[in-house]
Amino acid sequence: MKLRQWQAECIGKALEQYGSGNTHFMCLATPGAGKTMMASILAKKLLEKGDIDLVVCLSPSVIVSEDFKSELKVQTGKRLDGKLGSSGCSLTYQAMLSLGSDFWTLLLEFRVFVIFDEIHHCAGNGAQNANAWGERIISQIQGRAAYTLALTGTPWRSDSIPIVLARYCESKQIHCDYSYGLSQAITDGVCRTPRLTLIDNDQIVFNQGRECCFYSSFGELLEQADCSYQSLVENETLVNYMIGKANQKLNQLRKQVPDAGGLIVATSVSHARKIHRLLETQFNEVADIATYLEEDAISIIQNFKYSSKKWIISVGMISEGTNLPRLRVCCHLTRVKTELYFRQILGRILRVNGPVAGEGFLYMPAEPTLTEFAHRVAEDIPKENVVSFDPMPNPKSCEPESSAKVPESCGSLELSPSDFTNDENNPDTLACGDSLLARSYDATLNMPGRFKSEMLSFNGFVFL
Repeated sequence: MKLRQWQAECIGKALEQYGSGNTHFMCLATPGAGKTMMASILAKKLLEKGDIDLVVCLSPSVIVSEDFKSELKVQTGKRLDGKLGSSGCSLTYQAMLSLGSDFWTLLLEFRVFVIFDEIHHCAGNGAQNANAWGERIISQIQGRAAYTLALTGTPWRSDSIPIVLARYCESKQIHCDYSYGLSQAITDGVCRTPRLTLIDNDQIVFNQGRECCFYSSFGELLEQADCSYQSLVENETLVNYMIGKANQKLNQLRKQVPDAGGLIVATSVSHARKIHRLLETQFNEVADIATYLEEDAISIIQNFKYSSKKWIISVGMISEGTNLPRLRVCCHLTRVKTELYFRQILGRILRVNGPVAGEGFLYMPAEPTLTEFAHRVAEDIPKENVVSFDPMPNPKSCEPESSAKVPESCGSLELSPSDFTNDENNPDTLACGDSLLARSYDATLNMPGRFKSEMLSFNGFVFL
């Protein structure tokens, strides 16, 4: 397969740097640019040159690890399943923690090329500030591997701990040996142009007890009222409206691209299941669900990848590195509001899978932090009109845009506290104790929720 220009340039620079005695190389490339293929072909060239004996790839999730293993096999022609006679292995960072001394001895006895995918998950420059993954890299891989390659599309962390193995400039900006940004990727036809729609409302009534207050935006509501963002993304009318808009867009796209798909990122398992029911009852759509509580979540994602199904709903399973290039539309309904997570979700709809790059459409509430992230994306692509605002229409002025079903928010609607509630006493959440992935996910996000008896009203109607 012919390399993209940036991939060829990056491989050439990495080989040059390795040849000059520098054994570590960091590549920053926008999500969806093709880092997996680039790294696999670099591994192939190092094997062909006789510079390495084995390849070890470390990734943040099982599905990404499996994708990397498959691509490495395609490009190198060698097995990387970790079994006798193979040329290496592809593992998750979590699995790395279980490796014994027999494995780490390989780095002393053989010339090993180690690939770190999404290196920003691994933190620390010493034992005093490293997280578990970073500490293992520092103690077992740094200075022992023949060559290392760090990959990232989002070179920052939500805390102040440095990324492991990274070098930083005096300005505290990370130093990357090769960078390939979103603007250039769009120009080259490597990534789709993002279209970000921020949904807001200027007729919000907030009732708590005997008090009744009016707000002209979600930002004003969240800043001035005792209302959590989780309450907002779990609001059935907002969910209906957003999904209705996204579904209309996806229907339009599928007229030209029949297998175009959509992703809804939910905030909890119960949230995902309620969205699933809303899709079915309000829009006559059936969706797959992939959550961190389901044993067959990876199979569900892989089956969706090779199907022509319209929608998949995810909780913590489809974010960075997950290769689903037919995704074109996404609803951001998770309570996680870090820029890293936002960029990774956006990257799921920007991967190109055809001769024409096209566009990827992301719908989200106009929450101030997300709005700021959206404008930063727009700053990266100054030639494009990336961000647009969609004020939820007044019921009196709401009219169908097409023959597609209009979101329920355009008509009279009343919600009760049972419509969307927190997972605190939900059996799905209690089951997290049985799942290592669930525990890791919740610990990483550190986003416990709590239920409040609060009432919201958009366009004059009452909502929880």
